[in-house]
Amino acid sequence: MRHFAVIGSGPAGFYTVEALAKAYGDAARIDLIDRLPVPYGLIRFGVAPDHQSIKAVSRRYDKVAEDQCVRFVGNVAVGQDVTIAQLRELYDAVILATGAPSDRALGIPGEELVGVIGSAAFVGWYNGHPDFADLDPPLDGESAAIIGNGNVALDVARILSKTRAEFVGSDIVDHALDALEQSNIRTITLVGRRGPHQIAMTPKELGELGHLDAAVPHTDPADFPDAEVDAALEPGVRKSVAHLRDFAKLDADKPKHINFDFFAKPIRIEGEHRAQRLIVERTRLDDTGASIGTGETYVVPASLVVSCIAYRTPPIPGVPYDEAGGKFANDHGLVEDGLYAVGWARRGPSGTIGTNRPDGYEVAERIVAALPPRSHGGRAGGDGLDALLAAAGVRPTSFADWRTIEAAEAAAARDGAPRAKMVRHEDWLKTLNH
Repeated sequence: MRHFAVIGSGPAGFYTVEALAKAYGDAARIDLIDRLPVPYGLIRFGVAPDHQSIKAVSRRYDKVAEDQCVRFVGNVAVGQDVTIAQLRELYDAVILATGAPSDRALGIPGEELVGVIGSAAFVGWYNGHPDFADLDPPLDGESAAIIGNGNVALDVARILSKTRAEFVGSDIVDHALDALEQSNIRTITLVGRRGPHQIAMTPKELGELGHLDAAVPHTDPADFPDAEVDAALEPGVRKSVAHLRDFAKLDADKPKHINFDFFAKPIRIEGEHRAQRLIVERTRLDDTGASIGTGETYVVPASLVVSCIAYRTPPIPGVPYDEAGGKFANDHGLVEDGLYAVGWARRGPSGTIGTNRPDGYEVAERIVAALPPRSHGGRAGGDGLDALLAAAGVRPTSFADWRTIEAAEAAAARDGAPRAKMVRHEDWLKTLNH
């Protein structure tokens, strides 16, 4: 029997477990370990609450979790409740699928001011992540700046712009829904260093901005090259740029405005004890397509600044780390003998949810090559983990426990919502103790 531990129950973790289960079948036992009592990682806490169709991929993960050779072990913090060294003694291979849930610093003066928030924290707040349930972002001002030109920046802009009625059918948490309904923000500025042709925004997400009940997006026609140049773009980027060009023609009378500020480099945040304005430098592109400053600066009013620039994988004691890449140091997924990394923990924050499937399968193939299915390891595996957790007084959660929590959340849902997310460890565990 072979024993494997996969740390992190987001997409990368589930796809890796799926690949290992297919390769080894009954000849393996796979523990899917997560710090939180509930599974799905990015699907539950990162995907926008009004994008329920994307969250539906969790049904595929359910089938993986219900395989007889797979066990979900939630509420276990690796590095705290159990160490990597202990896991490597217990399992034939340990696979790090912890994602990249930490924000990269902006690296500009003023980012420590109240009102400057990373997207991981802000997204976690409206998605019900327990680490950010008490975030209480300042929504009392009239202006917000969002730094970044990717889909996360679009998510944040859209969530700040929607009316309460537009959240029907979503699983946005109640504390965020109530706060957003009372928000005074009327102007949202999306700040990006480069131009419309360099965005990392996809057509679907951009298109949604053009159909909001109370907000209208704006672009400046002067930011675009001649329309003929669009023909050389990749099809997806070309569709996105078409949306941006259309935004320049919109003239709807709505109370909220989403302004795309291209060729703008944030250089500092100013304010008395809290953020009040973002100072940006006008940029241009050099011959290589890199953004360079022109020396011209101006002010973007912003009592809320949300940074959506990049993410990092938190280091784990005992695991080699790539500081520059913000990920675990690895060679095509191999960190050290018997220790692997997948997903963003391996690649850095790149790709879509689906990108993690081939990534997980590739790492699983490396594991199979090193540990053929017919060989035997003689490790303690899950039994050894259970003994360690019992000695430490840790109460792990199972997939059956998750089903109990899931049913309770569905039963408590507001009208039209799929669930009412619990957002604190004690609420999850209390549900299981009833």
